[in-house]
Order: sequence, then C-alpha cells, then structure tokens
Amino acid sequence: MKSYKLAIVGATGVVGRTVLKVLEEKKLPISEYVLFASKRSCGTKLHFMGKDYEVRELTETSFDEGFDFAIFSAGGDTAKKFAPIAASKGCIVVDNSSAFRMEKDVPLIVPEVNSEEIKNHRGIIANPNCSTIQAVVALKPLDTKYHIKRIVYSTYQAVSGAGSKGIFDLENGIHDFENKQDYALQKFPYPIFNNCLPHIDVFLENGYTKEEEKMINETRKILKRPDLKITATTIRVPVFNSHSESINVEFEKDFDLKELVLTLKNAPNVIVQDDVKNNIYPLATNATGHDEVFVGRIRRDESIKSGINLWVVADNIRKGAASNAIQIVEKLIDFDNN
Repeated sequence: MKSYKLAIVGATGVVGRTVLKVLEEKKLPISEYVLFASKRSCGTKLHFMGKDYEVRELTETSFDEGFDFAIFSAGGDTAKKFAPIAASKGCIVVDNSSAFRMEKDVPLIVPEVNSEEIKNHRGIIANPNCSTIQAVVALKPLDTKYHIKRIVYSTYQAVSGAGSKGIFDLENGIHDFENKQDYALQKFPYPIFNNCLPHIDVFLENGYTKEEEKMINETRKILKRPDLKITATTIRVPVFNSHSESINVEFEKDFDLKELVLTLKNAPNVIVQDDVKNNIYPLATNATGHDEVFVGRIRRDESIKSGINLWVVADNIRKGAASNAIQIVEKLIDFDNN
C-alpha cells in the first residue's frame, strides 16, 4: 500500500487536537504529517506520533509542497479561503466547517450512511454538523427498512460543541458559583452553568436557529430525501462533552418493535443500550471517548400509527467531527488502493 501526506489545518483547536489523538490510534498509511494553524498559534509545539511538531502558519502557499489529503478544522472563513487553494493543488480536503455542506457538487459524508458518495468529490468533501452525524447513523438503517415520513429533533448539546470558550464558560460558572463570584462570559449570551439555552448559532427570520436549519437540511441531503418533513429544537446544556438527542420518527411502514431494535443492533457503529428495567440507557459520560453512536429508550410513539422514540448519544468532538473526518480519509485511501 502506498503512503500519503496529510495536512491538519486548525491543529491547535479542540477538534484539531482530537484529530491528532484519533490519528495516533488509527495508524493510517501516512508518511508525513504537517500541522497548520493561524498566525497567532504559529510556532506552537504539539507532541504527536512520538515526536514534537511545530505548528506552521497557514498561508496561500502552504499547499504548494504537495499534499494528498487535508483535514480542515479551522472554521468557515478559513475553509472558504484555503480549501479551494488546496484542492487546486491536487489535495483532497475534508472540511469540518459548514462552508461547503449544502453546495450541490460537494459530498456531505457520514461513512456509515453514504460512503459511496465520496467518489463524487471535486477536491472538497464536507463533514456534517456534529448533531446531524449521530442522528443519521441511527436513522439510516430505519429509513432503508421502514421509510421515514417525519422527524422531530430535540437536542441537548454539550459546551465542547462551542469550542474552548464554551468550555471556559461552564468551567468558570462552576468555579464562581462555588466561590460566590461573578464571571465574564466568553461564548454564551447567558450563563450556561445551571441553565439550558435554547439558542445554538444565530436566530433566523423564521424563528429557527442556524443550528436547527443545519440539522434539517443536512439530514435531507445525506439521506437523499429532499422533501422529508423535519423539525428541530437545539439546546445547549451544562454538559462538558457528548451530545444527547431525543428523536421522534414517524414511518410510512408499520414495524415490529423487536425487529426494529435488531435492525439498530446490526447497523454499523451503533450500540444499543436499552434495558430500562436495569436503568441502562445511553449517557454522555459513557459516550465520551468513543466513536460509536449509542441508542436507547427505544419505544413506540403511541400517539401515531407508526412512530418511534429514540435517545441517541455520541461524542460530538470525536464521532461528530474528528473521527468522522478521519473515516472519510480512510475511505479515500481504500478507494485509491482498490
């Protein structure tokens, strides 16, 4: 098998550092890694793969030296500027931002769901929103078998999804509550400690937030169901890591509950934890550090003819960003060698 050269853009951020951690675990056939970040982080030393790497500043000439792949975790503005430059040099970009997700010619990929779409890339592949990724991993096998009619998303999203400033707001809130002090918010409009904020990303004219719109539109694109009826409410909760989602689904076809549970158990990277008699169900603390999607509280929605309720939990930084991107690179390597 040939070896490859990989760039990690945004290497010093929360997702970037997790990309490095997962890459150490995966041991892909990469012969050379180069780490990039903004000018502010240029020169930072990161210990990776048994040695220290010095982070380089990302510039318009960074990709002139030639790369096979690049994982971008540096935000939409950076991606819009530099991803096309990288692609023009023959580098395949996997981008974690929302910059390209809804562009017609850019595949939006969750490998367990639509890996065949990877081959349709034109140099850029988009990683979906973290909350969308875990949802569609659970929903795809059910859509294939029972044909989904409608989805109602209610999410309970950890502060790590808001980056380091979101984590700081929760840490500071806990510390200053214990010490009866006030603190300056770095990320959220209100204290996240002891609160649930029904506000993720900006509000749109229709009253939804951009996060809610992302989940709706990305689910439709990934499942190839442009007219699928979906609504969403996304909530930031005082949890450090791993998103939890209540998903209500109505199907076109009726189902046997035991068969539906078996379908989920047989789905790739899905772990069913559903033994309520023994208080076993997915928890954020248990999902953290894993790449699987955990599903439980599986029960009929008795208010409609063919409905189900699911509780879906996953590590939003790993499966919701870093690991999903690396899985895409793995698929690209597989396609290149087969």
